Amino acid sequence: MVQVDKRRVRERMVRDQLKSRGITDKAVLRAMSTVPRHLFVQEALQSQAYEDNPLPIGHAQTISQPYIVALMSQYLQAEEGMTVLEIGTGSGYQAAILAEMGLQVYSVERLRELHVETRQRLGKLKYFRIRLKLDDGTLGWPENAPYDRIMVTAGGPKVPEPLIDQLADPGMLIMPVGGSKRRQELVIVEKSEGQVSRRREGGVAFVDLVGEHGW
Repeated sequence: MVQVDKRRVRERMVRDQLKSRGITDKAVLRAMSTVPRHLFVQEALQSQAYEDNPLPIGHAQTISQPYIVALMSQYLQAEEGMTVLEIGTGSGYQAAILAEMGLQVYSVERLRELHVETRQRLGKLKYFRIRLKLDDGTLGWPENAPYDRIMVTAGGPKVPEPLIDQLADPGMLIMPVGGSKRRQELVIVEKSEGQVSRRREGGVAFVDLVGEHGW
């Protein structure tokens, strides 16, 4: 009965929070309907997991609200089989969404405690398409580059040059960027035929991107 209820809650989340606000990518909607978001938050907050809010996951980090997760995933315009580098593994929820979309996911987290917890969580949920690394995410993961897509789930003062270097051609990167901490705009970087272009989308608020090329 609990599993049935959670499935219905996810379906309601997709209908009321995502479809009603312009999320149309079928792969994204299917992934958001599938991944058990409540298992990616602290047990005491599981009853709030599908609400339209970010939630703390410990270690001064958060899991983004469902709409932002879906929006960033949709902006990627990703196709099944692509490789994606995620900077900021967090609880692993965004990585799980990308994996459910059929992508090969590489994800970097700088906090050891969070990295260990998330590795265990993703293993229990059998997300074996996700490869994890403990490191400074602003340096990327050059051993596996280039990446078709790069997603940064923390806000920094600028897009790190190592990430642009590791982006495939053609390729796309999305990241929250802003001059002040916790207030940013989504920046989409596209690389094509050796040229790099950027455009800004709506305002967001993410935890800080800390590292050599971050805060």
